[in-house]
Amino acid sequence: MPQPEEILSAPGAPFAVVRGEDGGLLYADGPRSLREVVEATWAYGDRPFLVGERAVYTYREFFARASALAGRFVDEYGLRPGDRAAVAMRNHPEWQIAFWATQLAGLVAVPLNAWWTEEELAYALDDCTPRVLLVDGERLPRVDAWRKTAGARVVVFHGGFRDGDPVPQGVERYEDFGTPDPLTAPPAVEVRAEDDATIIYTSGTTGRPKGAVATQLAQAGAALHPRFHASAAALARGAMPGQAPAPVTLMTFPFFHVAAFTTLYSTMGVGGTLVLMRKWDAERALALIEEHRVTHYSGVPTTALQLLEAAERAGAALETLSNLSTGGAAAPPDLLTRLTARHGRRVEPRSGYGLTETSGGVLANFGDAYREHPGSVGRPSPATEVRIAGPAGEALPEGEIGELWLRGQSLVRGYWRDEQATAAAFRDGWFRTGDLATVRDGRVSIVDRIKDMVIRGGENVYCVEVEAALHSHPGVADAAVLGVPHPVLGEEVAAVVQLSPGVTVTVDELKEHVGKELSAFKVPAHVLLREEPVPRNPTGKILKRELRGPVEEYVRGGT
Repeated sequence: MPQPEEILSAPGAPFAVVRGEDGGLLYADGPRSLREVVEATWAYGDRPFLVGERAVYTYREFFARASALAGRFVDEYGLRPGDRAAVAMRNHPEWQIAFWATQLAGLVAVPLNAWWTEEELAYALDDCTPRVLLVDGERLPRVDAWRKTAGARVVVFHGGFRDGDPVPQGVERYEDFGTPDPLTAPPAVEVRAEDDATIIYTSGTTGRPKGAVATQLAQAGAALHPRFHASAAALARGAMPGQAPAPVTLMTFPFFHVAAFTTLYSTMGVGGTLVLMRKWDAERALALIEEHRVTHYSGVPTTALQLLEAAERAGAALETLSNLSTGGAAAPPDLLTRLTARHGRRVEPRSGYGLTETSGGVLANFGDAYREHPGSVGRPSPATEVRIAGPAGEALPEGEIGELWLRGQSLVRGYWRDEQATAAAFRDGWFRTGDLATVRDGRVSIVDRIKDMVIRGGENVYCVEVEAALHSHPGVADAAVLGVPHPVLGEEVAAVVQLSPGVTVTVDELKEHVGKELSAFKVPAHVLLREEPVPRNPTGKILKRELRGPVEEYVRGGT
């Protein structure tokens, strides 16, 4: 029997693919630019799209505002296709208005990490040299010195000035623009498939972030991936794609990250609603789910676990929730266990895999397939090809571990003004992810990051595997595993463990627990217990560079 993926991507089907000139796969009948993607949403009219803490925008209101702002970029600021526009703010509804205005004007949007310091923001701004900054009041002081030096225009959303405060030259307040005509049209700008659409900076967990440049065609492909996987999930559970009510999604990913784009595309593509949070709070999330009858949850595994824990404490049934999707980092096994134990098969679990360089999620695992194969990140979208590569780039047989290479429509074209990094990461149209993986029956499983793998006396130890074993202990709230130098073995395994509140567990008990699940050489030789949370970036990836110093100091102490 054909898989849902095969039915949906067959010739003539909605997600059929063709070969592009570079040999990669493209959706045959999909949009070719983000302008096409957003223009299609106008048909959703008065359906609610963006639900913020202080404002709600329907699709009609959103499109009018984005069109009006795009017109200002072109007519008053003199911006032209190819000019960069930086977006730096919290998850306000106006973030989306600002972003989509850049696409309607043919600009290159540069979403910047809202958590960055003034120095980190200045690094990215120096790198991409935007002509306009679209920021909230919190970010304005962090970019003000740069905009004065560069002479860039600034539009400030949500605060930044008190009533009566003078507004500096070159700075405007979005609230002063007024409400646009509901029939405002976007500027008459040609947006081509080959034009650059976005520059999204990598998370920088191992060094300075790089600007990954996606074309309009790449982002248009990224917009179709989650819609395909949602259709495949519907077929897998015996439903007809497109017949369910439009989702109401609680968005907890920061908008500047590609994981947020995957959720955004899947929701706006079917006229759904995004319920936004200015900052994460599990109890507030519960209230929003109940108030807005949220059907889909989208966030990193850490916040998903916190949501389930908060629901258990409050006795909340999460009765409207039908889908819980995580991304940005590997989901610990107990997330699926807790979800199933509490809600059975009513809430569909979903996880997947994507990178900044793939413009978001390209593989997905959902429903019963996820329950049966919890260690997998699923199967690829039709416009994505997978290779498990050996040292020379050769394709390895099924079941063998090698580096995961990806090719397809949504791949970025390279790194902004960094030919050396581009050449190192891309080969013959394939992107080298740096992740070790294996494929069985079309399903991809991530084993570890190549740089995270510990080689102990010639034996490979995959940190993700050891972290999963630690997570399975009921007293462990979080864990990180890394290698430390050893004079004889080369490296040995060390772990940092955050215990759950009020729990007392010894190092020996944790080692014994891991030893019951894994071989002796994988058991951490050193375990550092601490109360502080394991440091993670905004999408949940462990910042191991911040742990190396404390761990090595702990090891030197003779423990």
